[in-house]
Amino acid sequence: MSAPAPLATTASAPLAVHELTGGDRARWDDFVDRCPEATFFHRAGWQQVLTEGLGHAAPFLYAARDGAIEGVLPLAHVRSLLFGRALVSTPFCAYGGVAATSDPARQALEAEACRRAEALGVDYLELRHREPVHTDWPARRERYVTFRQALDPDPAVNLQRIRRKQRAMIRKGIAAGLVARVDDDIDGFYRVFAESVRNLGTPVLHRRYFHALRSAFGADCELLGVWSGRQRVAGVLSFYFRDEVLPYHGGGGEGARGLCAHDFMYWTLMHRACEAGVRTFDYGRSKIGSGSYDFKRHWDFPAAPLHYEYHLVRARALPDRSPLNPKYRHFIAAWRRLPLPVAGTVGPWLARHLG
Repeated sequence: MSAPAPLATTASAPLAVHELTGGDRARWDDFVDRCPEATFFHRAGWQQVLTEGLGHAAPFLYAARDGAIEGVLPLAHVRSLLFGRALVSTPFCAYGGVAATSDPARQALEAEACRRAEALGVDYLELRHREPVHTDWPARRERYVTFRQALDPDPAVNLQRIRRKQRAMIRKGIAAGLVARVDDDIDGFYRVFAESVRNLGTPVLHRRYFHALRSAFGADCELLGVWSGRQRVAGVLSFYFRDEVLPYHGGGGEGARGLCAHDFMYWTLMHRACEAGVRTFDYGRSKIGSGSYDFKRHWDFPAAPLHYEYHLVRARALPDRSPLNPKYRHFIAAWRRLPLPVAGTVGPWLARHLG
């Protein structure tokens, strides 16, 4: 696997902003594959996932000159009676914002996004950057971090990098006889994932969202399951992009913790990715102070802050939907006690607004 080839730009013709349609998808993805600052979350398939899997309008914008794309900006219009309305790049994704090869393209796309946010009368426009872009915009720079680390070609070296206590957990999972394998049973995965999310006090996304991910991204969206005997105890849905792997949706059912199934699962994914030539393991975003944040820190991955920047329209302050917000404490405690069938029925309606 190799780094993206440089993209050429030209100033010979006017730059124009367009909205993504079906006929543009191949050009869009070709640009994303080669644009150094683009991520998996800039791929055109997210438009299908957001519209079909979650029911949100998703105006994906691109800037082109002489037919050549110079920048892309995936957007979604999230509307909620409970949480208000927002234009976000990109909801339910760790990263977003403009990916461009020229400053004019970046400026044109951001100006069009601000114009649309004003015209729609949303509360705010949110751009989820990995690096700071607008130091003069209101921003959350101390809430989310991402954990990314280069993989050594030798799996044994990667294992030694992990803290001793975490290595012991991995070995316990191996000693427990756990087995991990790639499969296509989204519904089986969803059962353990929904239980895991309920136990955290969070509404679960609808199962059609996960089917939409597999439909949109095919082999680049891989499901790895973990079994104890004949029982599925954990699973993780991972994204592959260029030379990276991103374990994105993972969880375990009853008994997973006692079997160290999560540790075993992520180590197995890392080992497999390393042997396949993947060079970067992206553990994804976590809220500082959360359980997932502590879990990833114990793997000794470096934490880098994410820069979520906002253009406020109707809102007068930054939104705060974090489960760490004290006003949600009682809701989270109550949600954890819900029977799974109830949480599974009500949860998807709430979760589609919490991206």
